[in-house]
Amino acid sequence: MTMQNTPLLMSRILGRGAMLDPEVEVVTAQAEGTHRQTLKQTWERAQQLAHALNAHGIKIGDRVASFMWNNYRHLELYQGVPCMGSVLHTLNIRLSSKDLVYIINHAADRIIFADEDLLPLLERLWDKVPCVELLVICRHGEGGESSFKNQVDYEDFIAGHKANYDWPDLPETAPMGLCYTSGTTGNPKGVMYTNRSTYLHTITESMTDAIGLSALDSSLGIVPMFHAMGWGLPFAASMLGTKQVMPHRFMTPDSFLNLIQNEKVTISAGVPTIWQGVRATLEAKPDTWDLSNLTRCTCGGSAPPVEMMRWYWKTYNIEILQGWGMTETNPLGTLSHKVAKYSQHGIPEEKQFENIAKAGLTMPGLEIEIFDEDWNPLPHDGEAIGELCIRGPWIAAEYYNDPQPEKFHDGWLVTGDVAKIDAEQYIIICDRSKDMIKSGGEWISSVDLENHIVALPEIAQAAVVAQPHPKWDERPVAVVTMAEGKELDQATVIEHCSKAFAKWQLPDEVVVVDSMPIGPTGKIEKKTIRANFEKEGYQLPDLR
Repeated sequence: MTMQNTPLLMSRILGRGAMLDPEVEVVTAQAEGTHRQTLKQTWERAQQLAHALNAHGIKIGDRVASFMWNNYRHLELYQGVPCMGSVLHTLNIRLSSKDLVYIINHAADRIIFADEDLLPLLERLWDKVPCVELLVICRHGEGGESSFKNQVDYEDFIAGHKANYDWPDLPETAPMGLCYTSGTTGNPKGVMYTNRSTYLHTITESMTDAIGLSALDSSLGIVPMFHAMGWGLPFAASMLGTKQVMPHRFMTPDSFLNLIQNEKVTISAGVPTIWQGVRATLEAKPDTWDLSNLTRCTCGGSAPPVEMMRWYWKTYNIEILQGWGMTETNPLGTLSHKVAKYSQHGIPEEKQFENIAKAGLTMPGLEIEIFDEDWNPLPHDGEAIGELCIRGPWIAAEYYNDPQPEKFHDGWLVTGDVAKIDAEQYIIICDRSKDMIKSGGEWISSVDLENHIVALPEIAQAAVVAQPHPKWDERPVAVVTMAEGKELDQATVIEHCSKAFAKWQLPDEVVVVDSMPIGPTGKIEKKTIRANFEKEGYQLPDLR
């Protein structure tokens, strides 16, 4: 007996929610109120969009770029572009002009769809991106102009086109999405997702033991749709028929909380700095919002402080799910729940928080291993520290038109993370390899120090970076921002750290700053902090 050999294409699953529950809403925050349309309308408009792109001459494999916030039109691009066989290239609106010019030309984007308030960021690019033929402006009633020679309004672009499209049969390995890494040395590197990889990622992400997204959920996607395809949530929600709530450009804690309350949001996703900001707002304005529907928030990009995860659980009964992944992993690689195994039934709460302090368990279908410098696998004993590598059906095998052999080894993606794997097979990220601090021949984890420091209620954010030292090679320095109206001296911070760390692991200095440099994906940019120290000739005292 043989089975049907049906290609795994996004066009086979992205319209499912609209077919099963057509009146479910897609809600987008606007300057005045909200924009609302149904899943059925979204799917029909995605098909109109595909016809419009086809009429313009966009063919299978062509790259179509978006320069947009999380909103209903961006979702239409997420559905229409991959299903017609073209490639959606989500441009990160926070990249520098230099990087944007590079990736637009490297991807050979033919069309850019842009929200009107973001047009000024594109103005200085136009004479440097000859591949771009057309600018499609997405208007939200707020004004915004562009000097680009060939432009059209989004609604005019799709008007008059049929609301049904005969999606093409494609090889399942056909490309459908393109994202470029940020925060790297040299030029950004492109990761090309295929129909097969994203189909499998979408199915897996929806599993109960993963994020557990459901047709019963109302999902607020705060993680930008221009970052690693919004962690895949727009695809999963479209497939399942989940209510989708989008903040558009209103990326403030008050806006998030209003949407959570008004749209009865049950699940949300964002980086740790988002949830720290939301917490600060909730503490400043207690009893302002009803969060009774919100049950879980996925958190990735960097390790969330355990103290923050405890606070959400204790105060609102909201579970923070820590996940780990990269642009190169589509992005979900691991996920951690408080209780994740049958054998964990009845474990004490302290053990539950030990679980979610870790990056989590490997998603089904993936393999994760740690290696030493000679590519020997290391034991999973929670002690051995090695280079974290990953392989599987939605993991990048190469960069788009940019060989980087050092990033791939014998079928493994070399992640650049340093990690441990414990006996229960939990992944524990120690640091980015470039952020580990080597002092006197011993490794110090900046992540562990940061999480411990930020547990102090007076501290809002913490970043620990290495600084050169004449005797010890490198020493850790803690850079912190204070919570509003709070003060704390250096001795208190170091004394706090001494309760969990050996003397040689303690920061040599605690530097208080007004604000942290935040990168394109919402993470604290340690390379900028290090560069500022170097520029100012910062010298550490020999305190050891």
